[in-house]
Amino acid sequence: MSTKVPENTTDQEIDIFQLSKSIGNFFDRINAAIFQSIQFFVRNWVVVLILLIVGFGFGWYLDSNKKSFENQVIVTPNFGSVDYLYAKIDLIQSKVISGDTSFLKNVVGISDPKLIKKIEIKPVADVYKFIEDKEQNFELIKLMAEVGEVKKVLEDNVTSKNYTFHTISFVSGEAINEKEVVEPLMKYLNDSEYFAAIQKIGYKNLEQQIAQNDTILLQIDNVLNGFSNKVKGGSNNDKLIYYNENLQLNDIIKTKQKLVTDQGENRLKLISFDKTIREINSTLNINDNKITNGKLKFLFPIFFIFIFVLISLFSKFYSKQQRIHNTKSI
Repeated sequence: MSTKVPENTTDQEIDIFQLSKSIGNFFDRINAAIFQSIQFFVRNWVVVLILLIVGFGFGWYLDSNKKSFENQVIVTPNFGSVDYLYAKIDLIQSKVISGDTSFLKNVVGISDPKLIKKIEIKPVADVYKFIEDKEQNFELIKLMAEVGEVKKVLEDNVTSKNYTFHTISFVSGEAINEKEVVEPLMKYLNDSEYFAAIQKIGYKNLEQQIAQNDTILLQIDNVLNGFSNKVKGGSNNDKLIYYNENLQLNDIIKTKQKLVTDQGENRLKLISFDKTIREINSTLNINDNKITNGKLKFLFPIFFIFIFVLISLFSKFYSKQQRIHNTKSI
């Protein structure tokens, strides 16, 4: 029977000693780095102080002169004009980027085009209204969701452009009023001969539909009143025969209920059908609270000092490498 040789613990003791020594050296290097950093700032305190003052002053100047306001206009595009609306907003944004103030002033009608820094349009996601009483839209979402995530489907252009409401957002350099920007913008968006003609016909058709539905409702009421009078004047047997011979009465009542609902929706549509692109609501001059707003006076001093440290480190590295190179040359 062989006896097991005891494990030599010398190597383990050496490894623990080396590990302890490495940890100690690591903390020594950290302490040395902290000390050198303090020494660097003490040695260059005049430059650092100047950079702090200059950075604070420059940042304060930019903060006091850099104003930014967010503005939002909620609209509803009628008569299939959603793609036309998005194309118009994209065109305005391209003119803002290119600095075409002549187009913005003379074509769009904005009196001070330099106020507009950015403009974009996004749909107001309302999936419930999108599928409300529209079975085909519900089936479309179900079909598209089978091949992708529901969130992506709802945000997809094919779906989102069919939402009822859309938000036009633009950033201005100063506080504005509605007459300066919103009114000329809406006038420009509605300036289309094609959609103007469609709007007139669509509005007239909706009025005719409302009038026709009112007539049908009146006729249904006459039928129901006549039925009620006959029931009151007849015998019980007559009532049973009448009920049996007029099974379509349920359909008439359902038709009336649907027409009443349609009439309510049509009268609401009539409000927005007076324009191709109908303004619903506008919210102007919202303070644009981005991360840099009002904080440049603190960010610039840090930025200047950071650049100074980088330049100093690079200069030190370059000098060291140059000395090594010169030594090897000798």
